[in-house]
Amino acid sequence: MTLLRIAASLLALSFPAVTVAQLPPRHWTGTAAVVNNDSNKGAAVPVQLDLSAPAKDGSIVGTFVNGPERSASTSGTLTGSHLILHFRSFARTLEGDIQGDTLHATFSGARIKPWPVELHVTRDGKPQTTFVAAKTGSSATINGNWEIAGKSSKGESAWTMHVEPYAGNGEIRAVIQHVDGDSGALYGRFDEATGAYRVSRFADSGATIYALKPEADGTLRVTNLRDTDESNLARRPAEARKANLAPPTASTEQTTIKDPAEPLQFSGPNLAGTIVSSTDQQFRGKVVIVAIGGSWCPNCHDEAPFLVDLYSKYHASGLEIVDLSFEEGDQLKNPERLGAFVTRYHIPYPVLLMGTPDDLHEKLPQGKNLNSWPTTFFVGRDGLVKETHAGFSGPATGEANSKLKVEVSALVERLLSQQVASR
Repeated sequence: MTLLRIAASLLALSFPAVTVAQLPPRHWTGTAAVVNNDSNKGAAVPVQLDLSAPAKDGSIVGTFVNGPERSASTSGTLTGSHLILHFRSFARTLEGDIQGDTLHATFSGARIKPWPVELHVTRDGKPQTTFVAAKTGSSATINGNWEIAGKSSKGESAWTMHVEPYAGNGEIRAVIQHVDGDSGALYGRFDEATGAYRVSRFADSGATIYALKPEADGTLRVTNLRDTDESNLARRPAEARKANLAPPTASTEQTTIKDPAEPLQFSGPNLAGTIVSSTDQQFRGKVVIVAIGGSWCPNCHDEAPFLVDLYSKYHASGLEIVDLSFEEGDQLKNPERLGAFVTRYHIPYPVLLMGTPDDLHEKLPQGKNLNSWPTTFFVGRDGLVKETHAGFSGPATGEANSKLKVEVSALVERLLSQQVASR
C-alpha cells in the first residue's frame, strides 16, 4: 500500500464521513401552522430559521430571524437527523427531523399548543419572505401612523399602528401598540391574491400575523389572521378625530391606585425562597419601581433591559427596583423560565414569585383597573405611588420607545430629588 493510500485510510478512520444531517444548510424558510389557544383557530405563519454548524459534541444553535432581529436558542442538539432547540426564556422547544431539504418539526411549550413547522432549504443562502412581490404602482400606500378602532377586555377603544418601508424591496415593517404593549416588529409584503399586505413574526416569544387591506374610502382593514373574528378598521389619526372616535388610552391613564394616600404594599418570596416585603429596610426612604409582570410576557422582556439600565444608573442615588412576577402553576413549582429570564437580562434587583396571573388582584388589591402586563408603579421616597404606567413601548415602536425612556428617566430623577423623611 502506498504512503498516500495509508494516509487516506488513517484519515477515514479518524474523521468519519460527514452527512447532510450533520452539516445542515444554514438558512431555512417555511411556515408554522399556528393555533390560537383561546379560539382554536389558526394560520400559516412564515418562519425563518438559521442553524449554526454543529459542534463536535452535537450541540447546535438555532436562531429565528425577523428582519434584523434574532432570537437564538439557549441550547440545542443535532443527533443524526434529529434536531432539538430549546428557548429557555419562554420555556419552548423546537424539535423535529431533517429529511433532505425539509425540516419537519413542532414548536411547543408553555402557553401554546404544539405548532407543526415545515421548513425548506433556502438555496441562495439568504432568508426570503414567502409572499408575492409587492405591487409598485397600483397598491395603496399605507406608510405612516394609524389608529385602529375596536374594543378590548382592558377597556380600550383604539390602538395605534405604524407602518414603514423596510429593505427597499417592497417589504414593509409594521408595529401595533396596545395599552399593555406592542406586537413587536411585523414584516411582510403585498399579497396580490388577497389584495392585502400580510405582516408577521415568528420568534421564541410566539407568532403573530395580520392582514392589512386598503379600502376604497382610505381606511385600512386590519385582520388578525390567527383569530379571524378580530377585524377592525384603521384610520389616519386626523380622520379618526373627524369621526369623533376616541383616541388610544394613554399608558398613564389605564391603571391607578384606589387610595393614593396609602403606601403601596407587596410581599413575596424571591427565587431563593426568602420573603421580600415593601416594609423591608432596603426600600425605606428610597424611590422604588415596582414592576408587575411575568416571564411569559413578551413586553416584560422588552422592559427588563431598560429597568436594568435604570438600576445601574440610579441605584447609588437611592433607586430600588423590585419585579413582582406572576407565573403559571407549573412554573411556580419549578420556575425554570423565570430563572432564565433573570439570567438573560442580568437582573440585579429582587425578583419575587408572587403566584399565578389569576392571583394579581388578591396580591395587589390597591390597584384600580390593574389589568395590563406589564404594569409599573413609581413609588416616591414617602412610599406613595406617584405615577403608574401600563404596558411598555418596546424597541419595535421606535420613537415611542425613545420617548418613554426619556420620560421615565426624567420621572425617576425628579422623584430622587424629593428628599423626605423615611417612613
